[in-house]
Amino acid sequence: MIKPSRLIFFFTAVLFTHSLFAATGVERNANDRDDVLREWINTKRQITVKELGGALSITGEVHGEMQTFNEKKNGVRQRGPGGQLGIAEYVYDAEVSMLFDYRADRTWSAVKIKYDNDAGTISGRTDAIKLDRAYLGARLRDADTFTVDLEVGRRSLGNIFDSKVEFSSLFDGILLKYDLASAKAGDFYAHAGIFLVNERRSQCAYVGELGMMRIANSNFYTKYSIIDWDTKDDTNLGQPFAKISKNNFEFIISHLIFGYRWTPVKLKKTVEFYLAGAYNHAAKKLEITNHKRANAATYAGFTMGELKRKNDWSLDVNYQVVQAQAVPDYDSSGIGLGNSLGSGFYWVFNPNFSVGAGNGPFMAATPETAEGNVNFRGFMVTLQYLITNNLNVFQTFSQSITLDEQIGPFRQYKMYELDLIYIW
Repeated sequence: MIKPSRLIFFFTAVLFTHSLFAATGVERNANDRDDVLREWINTKRQITVKELGGALSITGEVHGEMQTFNEKKNGVRQRGPGGQLGIAEYVYDAEVSMLFDYRADRTWSAVKIKYDNDAGTISGRTDAIKLDRAYLGARLRDADTFTVDLEVGRRSLGNIFDSKVEFSSLFDGILLKYDLASAKAGDFYAHAGIFLVNERRSQCAYVGELGMMRIANSNFYTKYSIIDWDTKDDTNLGQPFAKISKNNFEFIISHLIFGYRWTPVKLKKTVEFYLAGAYNHAAKKLEITNHKRANAATYAGFTMGELKRKNDWSLDVNYQVVQAQAVPDYDSSGIGLGNSLGSGFYWVFNPNFSVGAGNGPFMAATPETAEGNVNFRGFMVTLQYLITNNLNVFQTFSQSITLDEQIGPFRQYKMYELDLIYIW
């Protein structure tokens, strides 16, 4: 039985926080960006049907989600009453996801279908369906201390590679995985893949990650990844498209993480500290960045607690600094700055666009108009609590501000999210 005092505490906190903050931005699903939540969801894949030597697991997620945004550009409110864009500052969603996993001796597949629709009698939708995950895999080698796997299909980059500031794009491609376990040295892995970016232009990108867990049988770990988006020559597109497209994909990013994870005896809660940095090797000094390279990012934070059963909780706090050329804004998974218009850092929508005028729907950004979800510094706090074994109260608050005021408009951003998640 749920104690009334626990419900009063959590929903009082929800209402109090909700009354203080509001913001705008790219709306991201909670379980796509939180490791603790993803691990809890994985433990719920418990409906198993054994057939033909394999196992079929079916999992369902039901979300009741509310987000409130506050975004300002050069001091002007963007959302809500009196906002420049006329976009809602409070967003409500009804979401259902179905997950299907089938595993045989040496093969497997995974599918996730998401129904994520805006709520409301007038504003609501019932037709927003997304194929979030669809891939198959096979074990090529199964030795005593190492395995080699091959996987093909779709999922998020963040589902494979680790970062809090990048890897939000789709991975539609082929992934090769090598995993080695050693009692003395620790656990090593090497994952590498190629994925499709634009099939109309035969454009692909390359990505890989090396990781060492439990280094020398300790609590330390490290991960290094590199991704190459700079794989296609766009000179045949004509101006301004060639310039915009070229800048948009001038990213070869190294990403390094150091972490320490342990369970203090007295605390009896798992605690993890992490520090990470990213560097774009392909960035150039451009007019839009005032002729300097703004190509680095860093973040640091800690996580406490895990989600396994009723009354478990977890807390994650992290601080992020992302320069304008550190990651592509289309692959940014960080806090961002709202970006209600959905423009990129190197391009903006053309206000004078019309079909008959012969001009394009977008134009190159300038040092005054460049936006996207980069060039920010800010923090994020995420708190989760299991009211029952299946019902999670997910809350997150983030706040950010423009990092380099000489690049683009001065922006301020706040976001609070409450997500009630039921997993079966």
